[in-house]
Amino acid sequence: MDKFTSDTETSVRSQSPTSGSEAEMHIGLIGLGKMGFNMRERLRRKGLTVTGFDRNPDLSDVGSLDGLVSAVQTPRVIWVMVPAGEITKSVIRDLAELLEPGDLVIDGGNSRFTDDQENAALLAKKNIAFVDCGVSGGVWGLENGYGLMAGGADADVQRALPVFDALRPDGLREESFVHVGDLGAGHYAKMVHNGIEYGLMQSYAEGYELLAAKDIIKDVHGTFQAWQHGTVVRSWLLDLLVKALDEDPELSKIAGYVEDSGEGRWTVEEAIASEIPVPAITAALFARFSSRQDDAPAMKMVAALRNQFGGHAVRTPKESA
Repeated sequence: MDKFTSDTETSVRSQSPTSGSEAEMHIGLIGLGKMGFNMRERLRRKGLTVTGFDRNPDLSDVGSLDGLVSAVQTPRVIWVMVPAGEITKSVIRDLAELLEPGDLVIDGGNSRFTDDQENAALLAKKNIAFVDCGVSGGVWGLENGYGLMAGGADADVQRALPVFDALRPDGLREESFVHVGDLGAGHYAKMVHNGIEYGLMQSYAEGYELLAAKDIIKDVHGTFQAWQHGTVVRSWLLDLLVKALDEDPELSKIAGYVEDSGEGRWTVEEAIASEIPVPAITAALFARFSSRQDDAPAMKMVAALRNQFGGHAVRTPKESA
């Protein structure tokens, strides 16, 4: 049970994806890429009013950041969904000049948790609240909903709860949303989530290469397909692996070159700083580095899986040559 519902309310409120306050809520959303575009649509389907801004005028509802801020009534809730690092920091700096005391900014990108302190401090000078939120769900979130991990003050997270409820899957709130803890906790949890993801994908990919290399194995695709129900290794990633093989049985259109978005590195760095062994995650990260030197079948599968769940670009064999 999450910290916002009492025992008597859980059975009613935590299973309801839409409330009256949701239907009346209006938020601004900055960044309409692969994730943000679908998030805007899901929020609208759930009854929220969303004004989106993107540098691509074909996607944007308004012509400028000023226009976005003017369109959303006070006290505003503005969700930032842009690439981590300097781009996010730049948007936060711009918002600090445009927003008013009492407004709330949510960073839903994959920012490093240490950046949250800096961004929150900048906004706090103007009495603007800040929440960090890790978001998982990739390009499938529009239909399936997103897993959400929020960090920040109780009152700020409570205020954004209608947004979180609209974005998460239907059903029990505690199965897809958590207020992890203090500022930065949401992005820290998402960092660890992505580190685990590295290890899971690498394990499936290595199993794929072993099966594909053995002459007595005649149906690699069918083997993974048969694992989708009843086995202890069944998962959504396994389903996506089967889907990838449906689309390209030999993975001939994909080079075994795998990018890393940063969170795997951050997870390993945190493990070193905390003296906590994470051999599986570390090995998976290093395997991605090795993928940039050869064209192993296992790394083709990791690239295929990243494309399946997140729409991440893949290289063709010609591009990787």
